[in-house]
Formats: sequence, C-alpha cells, structure tokens
Amino acid sequence: MTGVPLSAYLVLALVLFCIGLYGALVKRNAVIVLISIELMLNAANINLVAFSKFGVTPSITGQVFSLFTITIAAAEAAVGLAILMALYRNRKTVNVDEMDSMKH
Repeated sequence: MTGVPLSAYLVLALVLFCIGLYGALVKRNAVIVLISIELMLNAANINLVAFSKFGVTPSITGQVFSLFTITIAAAEAAVGLAILMALYRNRKTVNVDEMDSMKH
C-alpha cells in the first residue's frame, strides 16, 4: 500500500495559496482578506509538513516550523480582528476601499 505522493500535497497547497491570493487581492471585505491570508499561511504549513515528511532526511523540523506558523497566524487573526472591530465602531464599515485614512 502506498501513501499520498508529495505532488498531491503540493497541488493542494498551490490551490489553497491561489484561492487565498485571489481573496487577498480582489475582495474588498477586510474579514475576507484576513481569511485569505490564513489560507495562504495554511498552504505554507502544508508545504512545510510535506517536505518534512518527504525530504532527503525526514525529520520533524517542518512540523516544528508549522507550529510556529500556526501560532503567528492565530496572533495575526486576533490582532487583525481587534483592529477591524475598532474600525467598524468608528466608520461603520469593514470595506477595505474606505479605509484609506487614519482620520475619521
């Protein structure tokens, strides 16, 4: 019985990254932009774990880096949502196009 090949992990990561990149560049809702950034970070995590498993010398290095990335992504989401809540209170919108100035 054979396992899932490396190319399947890479294709999955590519698809996730492309969806995230599309959402981050095209969408106007800031919450969708944050979710898109999370998708791109998850694509990087899949690559880290896949190369850790299928590398020349398989080790847990990729999984350790993936844990650091998950921690950073959680902090980024918390800070990003806090900033969006503050902006929504002041401007009554989460539309990225309308957030071009720090003033009211």
